[in-house]
Amino acid sequence: MTSGTLTLHAIADQLAPELDRRRLADLHGRMPADAPIDWRAVAAIAALALRNKRCVGLSGGQGAGKSTLATLIAQAAALAGRTAAVCSLDDFYLAKGARLQLARTVHPLLATRGPPGTHDLALALAVLDDVLAGRSTRLPRFDKGRDEPCPRTQWPVAESVDTLIFEGWCLGVEPQPETMLRSPVNRLEAEEDRDGRWRAYVNAACARYVRLWQRVDWWIYIEVPDMGAVRRWRMAQERSNVPEAAPHLRMS
Repeated sequence: MTSGTLTLHAIADQLAPELDRRRLADLHGRMPADAPIDWRAVAAIAALALRNKRCVGLSGGQGAGKSTLATLIAQAAALAGRTAAVCSLDDFYLAKGARLQLARTVHPLLATRGPPGTHDLALALAVLDDVLAGRSTRLPRFDKGRDEPCPRTQWPVAESVDTLIFEGWCLGVEPQPETMLRSPVNRLEAEEDRDGRWRAYVNAACARYVRLWQRVDWWIYIEVPDMGAVRRWRMAQERSNVPEAAPHLRMS
């Protein structure tokens, strides 16, 4: 038995012990050989465990490999006879003009895309609902180089699919009690959000995003070891590198 097979079965024992191991090994063997071995194992397990799951939520720190894993799960699902589409929360960022308006009326930090409150939530809800209802719909794309949404003509069309894989760094986050917002938690909040307006706005946005999370019926969370790892992986990602070893994963 190869080390790759041992890795596959060890991960399956932890995440989905009920899966047919022969079918799992066959699917794993047909996946792209150039992908990290742990990622291939998790993708194969996820593809077989999806069954009737309509929306998979994939969350984790920036640079941890969410996009890579989402693409691999979609490829594995296709090999297993299921259709899957990948959609990123990043592709729902507001246009620069809308964020600049928030910066003028709420807080200057909202000019920068990233936190809850800088996405087009109405569009995200509409797109997920269309896909999950089996309707043909266009999946938004965001050009991070231009800091603007791509033209609608460049959005790929998702026909009727079995499963939507929805990934993003803050998927599943819930609002905090207001008492936890009173003191800044880092240097940025202490220096640039002294009156708490920015964190109050983002926290209120988190409450609105819960409606989006409710569309997800199966979760995968990539748990990063520390913020230092996030910074390192983010820098590597910017240089078009992918982490070779998968961080600890949790599924539910």
